[in-house]
Amino acid sequence: MATKGSTTRLSPDQLQNVFALLKRADSVELKLSVPESAHRSTLRALRIDPLDAQIRQIYFFDTPDLSLYKRGLVVRARRVQGKQSDSVVKLRPIDPGELPKGTRDSTSFGVEVDVMPGGYVCSGSMKGVLAKDVVPDVAAGKLPVRKLLTREQRDFYDEHVTTGPRLEDLCPLGPIFVLKLRLVPDELKRRFVVELWLYPNGSRVLELSTKSTPAEALNVALETRGFLASRGIEVFAEQQTKTKTALEFFSKEVASQRVVATA
Repeated sequence: MATKGSTTRLSPDQLQNVFALLKRADSVELKLSVPESAHRSTLRALRIDPLDAQIRQIYFFDTPDLSLYKRGLVVRARRVQGKQSDSVVKLRPIDPGELPKGTRDSTSFGVEVDVMPGGYVCSGSMKGVLAKDVVPDVAAGKLPVRKLLTREQRDFYDEHVTTGPRLEDLCPLGPIFVLKLRLVPDELKRRFVVELWLYPNGSRVLELSTKSTPAEALNVALETRGFLASRGIEVFAEQQTKTKTALEFFSKEVASQRVVATA
């Protein structure tokens, strides 16, 4: 399950829980969000060329009061420059050992442990690929939300929202524009990802991440921490999650629009 800490290091109990989860996970993602005051210095330290970034547009689908998110469920659709669009129904936190065999064995489903300074979360994601124009048409209300999801995704949703909102009750929250860049630093010799999430009010979230197999996770964590230190990038205890920030931003926007509409 997700935990929070006041330091950048996991406690012994947290580490024990993470190692137990790794035995049943498919992948591990090490994440670090950077305070806005350090964005420019971090991008300079990583020698980033913004023209190399891939443009993405992300929509979330939830009720205005975020009832899905409060249940640990996220429905997201994503448009990617030069690639197919995709969707995901994500549940977190999860215990991989409690997943139904049919879900766990699906080739569309994956279990990932996200580890960040002072905390971690284990999630399960049911993924699908979309036709090019589906996401904007659903966001514009021309198609129902269920058109974003495969049969497996809809079944996964229904399994975990037995008494919650139907897909037809969800509204689009977004879009968020994202610049994503992959690089392979000489010191790290593995793929390193930089994502800059741009919000309509001008605020930003900068996240650095790298993925590994569960067996490699400890070594990759040590190597990544050493790489960041060599570039003068500080590992901060206070973390800002992209999804939570986006959902809260657009939830407030929907609420304010409703107030204006009824005034």
